[in-house]
Amino acid sequence: MSPMIEMRSVAKTYFRGGQALTVIESLDFEVETGDFVALMGPSGSGKSTILNLAGGLDYPDRGRIVVAGSDITELPASALPNWRARHVGFVFQAFNLVPVLTALENVMLPLLLTPLGRKERLKQAEFALEVVGLSERMSHRPKQLSGGQEQRVAIARAIATDPDLILADEPTGDLDRDTANSVMDLLRRLNVEIGKTILIVTHDHVAAEKAHRQVHLDKGVLVQEHRNAGPAA
Repeated sequence: MSPMIEMRSVAKTYFRGGQALTVIESLDFEVETGDFVALMGPSGSGKSTILNLAGGLDYPDRGRIVVAGSDITELPASALPNWRARHVGFVFQAFNLVPVLTALENVMLPLLLTPLGRKERLKQAEFALEVVGLSERMSHRPKQLSGGQEQRVAIARAIATDPDLILADEPTGDLDRDTANSVMDLLRRLNVEIGKTILIVTHDHVAAEKAHRQVHLDKGVLVQEHRNAGPAA
């Protein structure tokens, strides 16, 4: 089986205030289909850049990136939204829920980019909220939910389109320890029981222990990686 994410000789430089900042240079990185990987490292090490490149939110300056069988470095910018809608679900630290919409309406948003009719969109959104344990909160707006519940809505939104890959940027960063553990247990369940490939960025060593594999970066270079012993607890 081919990798879900394959990066070869990838480089990315940003320009800020006229200064060039090379975040990644000649990076080779893979995530196997069905794996659950935690990217770790200090701020500025390139973790979020890798996530953005894998999700087609940014292009590399050079190198090749294949995700879910598509060479996304060859896709025009106009094709990326539809590609993401089919293949990638995103989870962010700040939840990024629309405050005036209900949990159900928030989860239905990415389904608007699919050819599904309204009844089918509604059915898939309801199922996604059921998967994350929020069947009783479908009509609640974000301000009526706890932080952990908001993140569960965000995860339901990420899986509503049945993507091949879930990308999560600091998904537990704004949560207390117990709630963070609950969210990570949910992600692990999506990986183990449903087979979703998951790549997360985190500073949280406890959260990273829930993944199958931890990859440590420093200045855009893979400096260490290891598989967690046994099933993530």
